[in-house]
Amino acid sequence: MDWNLKRHGRPELTRPGPVVVVVMDGVGIAAENEGNAVHLARTPTLDRLRRDFPFMPLCAHGTQVGLPSDEDMGNSEVGHNALGAGRIFAQGAKLVNQALSSGDIYEGQAWRDLASNCLKNNGAMHFIGLLSDGNVHSHIQHLMALITACDGAGIARVFVHALLDGRDVPETSALTYIDALEAHLAPINAKPGRTYKIASGGGRMNVTMDRYEADWRIVERGWKTHVHGEGERFPDAKAALATLRGREPGVIDQFLGAFVIGDDKGPVGPIQDGDSVVLFNFRGDRAIEISRAFDDDAFSFFERGRRPNVLFAGMMEYDGDYHIPRRYLVAPPAIERTMGEYLARNKITQFACSETQKYGHVTYFWNGNRSGKFDDQLETYKEVPSDLVPFSERPWMKAADITDATIEAICSGKFKFLRINYANGDMVGHTGQLTPTILAVEAVDLCLARLLAAVRDAKGIALITADHGNADEMLMWDGKKKAFKKNAEGVLEPKTSHTLNPVPLHLYDPHGEGRLKLDLKAENPGLTNIAATTLALLGFTAPSDYRPSLLTTEGR
Repeated sequence: MDWNLKRHGRPELTRPGPVVVVVMDGVGIAAENEGNAVHLARTPTLDRLRRDFPFMPLCAHGTQVGLPSDEDMGNSEVGHNALGAGRIFAQGAKLVNQALSSGDIYEGQAWRDLASNCLKNNGAMHFIGLLSDGNVHSHIQHLMALITACDGAGIARVFVHALLDGRDVPETSALTYIDALEAHLAPINAKPGRTYKIASGGGRMNVTMDRYEADWRIVERGWKTHVHGEGERFPDAKAALATLRGREPGVIDQFLGAFVIGDDKGPVGPIQDGDSVVLFNFRGDRAIEISRAFDDDAFSFFERGRRPNVLFAGMMEYDGDYHIPRRYLVAPPAIERTMGEYLARNKITQFACSETQKYGHVTYFWNGNRSGKFDDQLETYKEVPSDLVPFSERPWMKAADITDATIEAICSGKFKFLRINYANGDMVGHTGQLTPTILAVEAVDLCLARLLAAVRDAKGIALITADHGNADEMLMWDGKKKAFKKNAEGVLEPKTSHTLNPVPLHLYDPHGEGRLKLDLKAENPGLTNIAATTLALLGFTAPSDYRPSLLTTEGR
């Protein structure tokens, strides 16, 4: 492998100072209306960038980032994979679709072991995961296919531990997916000797799906609910949903409490010795911690109590370096030769920073699903601990702290390439609350002004972009009526999911005298073009299979 990057010898593309890539998470480009928090926010910095410096939209969803179709929303995981890889790789949902449609998933050793374990021990098969068709962390069709395979294999008992979404899908849509799952289970459950039921669940932000060790209490809550069957009991999932919503009017699905299905005799489907367990989420960030709770022999994050002797598998390998989990159904995309590795091998110093919620995105995902650094001497990674309160209560989050750390890194003169993520637009946008999301965008804009001043003083250059949209659409749209949707009470319906909108790319070049531009004629520009663009700003020609740089100059 030839890791040497060739110098392009074009001084008009480079500056004396550092190159900084800023990811404004969840800040897309959409129609300027009352549902667009980006438009409604006061953003003098972004306005100035749009007015005075080169700008172009980028595609951040669908096939351009390796998802199955152009109807699939982008997300932070695949977005940062694309930014760091410089090429398009088939991503989680697409890989799982292929494995299911070909039948390869059932021929793999992991599935055969899981099924054999159930049959040998008269054990149950348990499925834990996000119950929706958001196609960001999971898809209900994947779950249904696996359940059907269990029936075909003769497995007598199957239990689903359903995490409710309301984040990548409409915020109170859980009943849609519960009904669909119950309809799929009913004919199987009616067969002699079959028990196929929902056993437990809860809202994804309250139960099981923590990430980056932000709050292990969420995982502990899930462990107690799914494994031990501890918690408030209900006769079925519909009853649980109705009771939990009635108890806290206005709560959206992702924040619902834990529930257990059972009766006076006990929970219907706790996880027991001899059972098999599949975490059917394909995305890794919110799957790693619960996987560790099942797999790790030494575990100190919470008291697990009885740890059942089960075979556990994830839909995919969520961390390739630490091999989490030990067993998985579908191999993850092999993303090699990322920009970060090329830079490290060419002795370019790098700085990466975000708060906990997105720290893994500018490190693990940016580096092609690889933990750790390529070169400890050349790379510095800075994590700013996220707040442990609802993001809508502190929509500024840790943007100021990220900015402080990055300005310090710029002023140190140690780093030639810096990358950061401002999480505000995505994390606050997911709450569905318009006013806090407007404040979140304004906080990013305010911090961006300070950051760009430091880039200017260091005689550097910056690319400001996003990984996907979110804050740009905060209200549900009715395409037939050409109006925002309203609920039965006439209230506008919030939107909590990502969008299909393009994202901005701003080229901040305060010392270039306007000569350097973005190529508005580029073919299908997207997130994967950022790597080659960054390498060009650093003085290098990108590898031949990278998507091309978006830089151009006058007269070219």
